[in-house]
Amino acid sequence: MPMPLWWGHVNKRVFNPLTIARGKSPVLTHVGRVSGATYRTPLDAHPVDGGYLFILVYGSRSDWVRNVLAAGGARLQVDGREVELAAPRLIGEDEAFQALSDEVARPPRMLRITEFLRLDVATG
Repeated sequence: MPMPLWWGHVNKRVFNPLTIARGKSPVLTHVGRVSGATYRTPLDAHPVDGGYLFILVYGSRSDWVRNVLAAGGARLQVDGREVELAAPRLIGEDEAFQALSDEVARPPRMLRITEFLRLDVATG
């Protein structure tokens, strides 16, 4: 089972603003599917062939995941540049682990993470 959703609310209100302020982590900019508001969420963004992969610690029901899926994309601030991402899709563990480089630590089994979000770098 993924992390409890209430912990995601603590992250959103307390830790995310601190992480963004430090300016060292990748930040995903996405639009709220209901509010239309713009949100910035610091995340671990793992480069894969043609895009990025996100490990869904809180599962696919997290607001940011649902927002990205509904919008069909997002922007990622990473390594001092902004990347437009498109074609979001949920993928399983086998596909995710095949796409990730060997240097990326796999989530511990005890977290029971089975869903991942993959996005492609938008072209033209």
